Amino acid sequence: MGEADLNPAERDDLIAFLAQFVTRKRRQKMNDVLDYRTRQITVVLEDIRNPQNSNAVMRSAECLGVQDIHLIENRYQYGPTLAVSRGATKWLSLHHYDETEWNTPNAYQSLRDAGYMVVATTPDDGSLKLSELPVDHKIALVFGNEEEGATPYAIEQADATLRLPMFGFTQSYNISVSAAFAISHLVKHLHASDIPWQLTENERQELKLDWYRKTIENYELVETRFYSERE
Repeated sequence: MGEADLNPAERDDLIAFLAQFVTRKRRQKMNDVLDYRTRQITVVLEDIRNPQNSNAVMRSAECLGVQDIHLIENRYQYGPTLAVSRGATKWLSLHHYDETEWNTPNAYQSLRDAGYMVVATTPDDGSLKLSELPVDHKIALVFGNEEEGATPYAIEQADATLRLPMFGFTQSYNISVSAAFAISHLVKHLHASDIPWQLTENERQELKLDWYRKTIENYELVETRFYSERE
């Protein structure tokens, strides 16, 4: 029997079995983190050239409780940079769009199918302010290439565009600063709202299983023992 054959009850049994190989302190930390994880907000990175920038965004997103990162890889492929992410990617769910030379439409469709309002960030006037974003709706924040910003398609086909407040001569923030700024604002309002922004119990259990596996050395051998004892 493998993971694909497990029903929710059997999955929970596996989690309980693996728990004995994770320290109590670590288990408690995971539970505390799961309490603040959300999929009400997600981050979309369109063709980021420098992997250090991607990883810096991911680190901010993970610290603020965002679980999913969507990576649109048209010209540039994502590569993790441990020194920047400090292991943040280990705890995130990464979704890659790299099947063709032009993946933004597929990414947008996938996000909308999941119920997200697609919001592209841009320095252009006429866009929504952070305070105008409807946090009662699932929001996908799109951040574009460091040099060019989001592509014209990404902006034109978005459900809305967002302009972060700027009062200086510089026309844009660094992408990691932009992401941290926007996510922090939205998370603060989510936490203060009555919106059901937290993960479902099923989502919590799926992540917990994933995190246990990433914590336990040679977890495959441990799971083999679990399956053998069930036969």
